[in-house]
Formats: sequence, C-alpha cells, structure tokens
Amino acid sequence: MVILNRIYTKTGDKGQTSLGDGNRVSKTSPRVEAYGTVDELNSFVGFAINYSFEELTKDLKRIQNDLFDIGADLCIPQKNDQENLRVVATQVEWLEKSIDIMNEQLSPLESFVLPGGSKLSSSLHICRTVCRRAERETIKLNNDEEVNSNIIIYLNRLSDWFFISSRIANNFGKQDILWIPGANR
Repeated sequence: MVILNRIYTKTGDKGQTSLGDGNRVSKTSPRVEAYGTVDELNSFVGFAINYSFEELTKDLKRIQNDLFDIGADLCIPQKNDQENLRVVATQVEWLEKSIDIMNEQLSPLESFVLPGGSKLSSSLHICRTVCRRAERETIKLNNDEEVNSNIIIYLNRLSDWFFISSRIANNFGKQDILWIPGANR
C-alpha cells in the first residue's frame, strides 16, 4: 500500500529525484524521462476518458492502471534483487485480444488516417503519439540499462490499440479523415 501524507519533500530542489530503489539520479536521466513520459501518457488517457463511452472507458481505466505498473517497473532498475512489481506478458496479451476484437468491427483502410474527427478520436490520437514517444524513451533507456522487455512490447501494442480505438471513436471508421497524398500541390 502506498501512503502519501506529504506531497512536497524539497529533496528534488537541486534537480535530482529518488528511484524506487532509493538511488538518486538527475531528473533528466533516461530512466526518469521514460517513466515521466509514461506518466504524461496516463494524464492524456485520463483526458480522453472525458469524451469516452462506457465500454471504452472501462478499457482506458485498465490501461491507466497498467501504465502505473509500467512506471513502477521503470523506476526500479532490473538489476535490483528485490521482488518488485514487473509488467507481465498477460498484460500485453489483453491488449492484443482487445485490438483484434475492435479491428473486426472496422473496414480495411484505403489510405493513412489523419489525426482528428471526434473529440474522443482526437484525444486517442494524442495518446497514440505520446505512447510512441514513451516507447522511444524506454528503448533509449534499454540501450544503456536493461529494461523489462514486456514494457517495450506493451507500449508498442498500446500505440496500436490507441490507433484502432480512435477509429472506433470515429463512428467505426466512417468519420476517419483520410490522407490524400499531394492534395495541396
């Protein structure tokens, strides 16, 4: 259980923060950038919920919880010997099943989709792009320090999930705005 009885600690006033294992690092370290971007994504997911419908809201709340799991996993280096919360393959499998179910309801695309349409779809496109950045930041961290591979896979699938769900939010793709190559030449 997490107990937060004081929000400010003044320990970060000089540009450092504590990881989950107690080690102090710069707030600009690749690890902090990775879990900070995941936190940013989680905030955008919360924003998207404002425009969502019941079934999708349930899924988005599940994703928010998974994103907190990812943050908890990322804030403690893999080499730490303690038993820590780690993202597992079943979390990725749920995303894949959900993508497959939603995709069955959509017509195949004839062009790339421009971000937009409904407020919900637009919000989900923002989630998709922030998710891609979180994935890149996590891969950058993984280049220097081992990261739980399930995190990278999860973020990769999650960006796909956001894309498919944005199409669902655009009246099952009927209101998608398609890219017209060279339209303004």
